[in-house]
Amino acid sequence: MTDSAARPRRAQLMAAALFGMGTLHFVIPKPFDSIVPRVLPGSARTYTYLSGVAELGVATTLALPSTRRFGGLLAVLLFVAVYPANVQMAVDSVRNPQAPFALKAVSVLRLPLQIPMMAQAWKIRREAA
Repeated sequence: MTDSAARPRRAQLMAAALFGMGTLHFVIPKPFDSIVPRVLPGSARTYTYLSGVAELGVATTLALPSTRRFGGLLAVLLFVAVYPANVQMAVDSVRNPQAPFALKAVSVLRLPLQIPMMAQAWKIRREAA
C-alpha cells in the first residue's frame, strides 16, 4: 500500500475506533461512568454521554474527506481531554487489591499509548487535503 493510499485508511481506522467507543458510551455506560475523575462536578453519566457524543462527532469529521483536517485536530483534543479518565482508571486499578494483575498492567501501560494516538491524529490532520 502506498503512503497516499494509507492516508485515508488511517483516518478511516481511527474514525471506526472512535465510532465504536462512542457507541459503547451509550450501550454500556457503567464502565465509563466508573473512570470519570471524581473531582469533576455533576453526574459521571453526564460526562460519559458527553464524551460519547464527542467521540461520535470526531469520528464523523474523520470519516468525511471534506472535514478530515479539522477532524484530526479534534481527535488530538479529544485524546487530551479523556486522558484524565485513563489516569483515573489506572489509579483505581492499581489501588484495588482485588483487581487482577493483568487489569493493573493494561491500565498503566495504556497511558503512554495515548501519545502515538495523538501523533496519528495529528498526522491525519497534516496529511488531509
